[in-house]
Amino acid sequence: MENSEDIKNVVLLACGSFNPITNMHLRLFELARDHLHATGKYSVIKGIISPVGDGYMKKGLIDAHHRVVMAQLATKDSNWLDVDAWECQQKTWMETVRVLRHHRDKIGLNEAFKKDSNFSDTNLQKRKRRRSLRDSVGSSESKTSLDTFNSEQTKRASRKMSDSDIDFMTRKVAKMLTPQKVIEQQGDKFSIRTLSTFRNYLVEFKVGEEYEEDTKGLDNRKLLSLVTWDNERLVCVQKGEKKNRGWTHWIQGDELHLELTCEDQLCKQVYQKV
Repeated sequence: MENSEDIKNVVLLACGSFNPITNMHLRLFELARDHLHATGKYSVIKGIISPVGDGYMKKGLIDAHHRVVMAQLATKDSNWLDVDAWECQQKTWMETVRVLRHHRDKIGLNEAFKKDSNFSDTNLQKRKRRRSLRDSVGSSESKTSLDTFNSEQTKRASRKMSDSDIDFMTRKVAKMLTPQKVIEQQGDKFSIRTLSTFRNYLVEFKVGEEYEEDTKGLDNRKLLSLVTWDNERLVCVQKGEKKNRGWTHWIQGDELHLELTCEDQLCKQVYQKV
């Protein structure tokens, strides 16, 4: 039996298209981990899935955000596999060596392997997502958070339709319309994608900076928008044809709340974190 002091901690990193991720990808991680453990020389403490970005230009490549979300769903019950979105967020294709260096620096090998760290087995808990959108604003610009939320209203509506004896196929189509919010944050810069089966919408902005917004795919209007902080809430004022237009985002527990206003109308939405 090898002396525990001679056992080296290892992080497994897989870079690829994951177009989409499959059980075979996850099985290969397990085989690699089991093989290294069997040597008695290594202890796998974490596995990282790093999907390539859209700049890879592979024929038939699914949108990067969809591939990341699918990978997150596939690994959500794992206590040692994690999905990192850094590579797929880059505008151009990244050489593997640059991706390796990024993760080496991010892991911080010198700090991560201190004696008081609990790396005795592979039950490394996945990092906890920030509860508040604003938590990372004061942190380094290089740090990026990615959160995904599913619409809670669609689930409630599905239950109501079931209780109202609405036929199965109608309920199934309605469920397919479930919108999903994917929020990426890097300091004061945000990227918010609203995804659904039939239509996607992207808005990118920096807090405190006015920007031109084209609501193509929604109501096809040109707006001048400004997003600011109101305590722990993101508030957007949209100037255009319609008065009193804008939205407010905030997180409460594991729920993302969204209020949309236009003229004298108010729409409230709730999304559940996944």
